[in-house]
Amino acid sequence: MNEARETIRRAGLDLGFAQVGFAPAEAPAHSEVFLQWLDRSMHGEMAYMARQDTVRRRLEPAAALPGCRTVIMVSLLYGPSDAPPTDADADAFLRPILAQYSQGRDYHSVFEERLSRFSESIRALHPAAAIKAYVDYGPVLERDHAQRAGLGWIGKNTMLIHPTYGSWLLLGELLTDLAIEPDAAFLPDHCGTCERCIEACPTGAIRGPRELDARLCISYLTIELKGAIPEKLRPMIGQRVFGCDICQDVCPWNTGPEPADTAPFAFGQPLAPASMALWAEQLLEMSDEEFARRYEDTALSRPGRSGLLRNVCVGLGNSGQPEALGLLERCLADRSPLVVEHAAWAIRRLREGSI
Repeated sequence: MNEARETIRRAGLDLGFAQVGFAPAEAPAHSEVFLQWLDRSMHGEMAYMARQDTVRRRLEPAAALPGCRTVIMVSLLYGPSDAPPTDADADAFLRPILAQYSQGRDYHSVFEERLSRFSESIRALHPAAAIKAYVDYGPVLERDHAQRAGLGWIGKNTMLIHPTYGSWLLLGELLTDLAIEPDAAFLPDHCGTCERCIEACPTGAIRGPRELDARLCISYLTIELKGAIPEKLRPMIGQRVFGCDICQDVCPWNTGPEPADTAPFAFGQPLAPASMALWAEQLLEMSDEEFARRYEDTALSRPGRSGLLRNVCVGLGNSGQPEALGLLERCLADRSPLVVEHAAWAIRRLREGSI
């Protein structure tokens, strides 16, 4: 299968994947660590991660695809964008901060399209092959498999890091019953003594090397958490209204990665206003149906209208700009109790800061 392996790898690279690697369909190296993480409830409200059926599939690839013998790991690059903001004259103190991956098409859709084409390429070579595609919503410990496939090492911030690409990597995988010789695992740990990611995390979510408490992570708080953000954590979020890249921004391996081809993720125009005030006004006027249409096929749809407006209210409260008070008072009349609660908190925070 050596020749077939390289033919498959070339097919994946030709489709635009930055990396293609092959790992054995074995239990992930950090299986016990994952189980302990669940036992400590560090997954927060993401109950789907602890379901017995999904846990089994994460630990046994053959439970996700009977007869699975190989995990084909692929990566797409993304990274900091130099695109101008929507409103060039927006006040920097009111500018929302968003995770880099969110500023364009939902990467899940991009992956699904390319993985489908990749599967077709493999079946053209091996018509009887069983293949199942997953992105990160599937029950796969993708970073473990990626390290075993030679795509990089797992850094202290729990992100996969590659010496050339840094951690600006999105991962996808194909499970297959084809017996393909695996690549050499990426064993060196190039983090060394560096702990910049641990020190920089505002909420202390990175409790130690490779130990992330999702309940404290700004990405979890602004995207996955459906209810109220704990009050003690709100000031630490700053103006991050969707996700967080701090642990990547400070990583020395991200100082000069190769530029990413962001074309597959582009819609042709920015999706988020450059001003939190303008964004709040837009969200106040939207119905849930209008929100779904506006943010269809984007990552920004995940928290829903109320969740996103909740985050914007927190950002406005942390902006230190008293002129946001009038807008936040309008948010007190919003139909969502979640928005009302966070708007009231933001008003108190701004008033206390202006005294």
